[in-house]
Amino acid sequence: MSRPQHPDSAGSTDPHAGLGNVLFDIWLVSRAATAQIDAAVQPSGLDADEFAIYSVLAGADGMTPTELANWMAAPPTTVSSYVKRFERRGHVRRVANPDDGRSYLLELTASGRAAHRTAGELFAPVLGRVTSALGPAAADTHRLLQDLHAAVGSSEDAVGDRS
Repeated sequence: MSRPQHPDSAGSTDPHAGLGNVLFDIWLVSRAATAQIDAAVQPSGLDADEFAIYSVLAGADGMTPTELANWMAAPPTTVSSYVKRFERRGHVRRVANPDDGRSYLLELTASGRAAHRTAGELFAPVLGRVTSALGPAAADTHRLLQDLHAAVGSSEDAVGDRS
């Protein structure tokens, strides 16, 4: 039995051609990247989403749950479930926010940093393969993806458009 194929805007039936628009192409790339990263970092005990969150926390001097939700383009309830899971593992701790006594900052613990380091070592070859496949276009591709992210906007923009 053959797989269903969707024509793109040019009428192609190549299943790798996407669905003819940039948002579905992003979705396809996201799914493929997530699968690759999941497979690579699985021995660390993290998945692709967790590795990304640990990466942003590792590069910050603490981050509020709201900042993390904005970065993830995720609702606060999703962030809360991640934080609870990471706390159960002993990978994240809450510390007082010096700028706002009503909130807290999230920080990776030493154990969380070790898990992130292990995942990073497992991730590096995957990143290397993709960068190598892109060749000289890698830097331009990265810049274009950053522009694309800005064009798509945040979850706050999407919610605001519904009114």
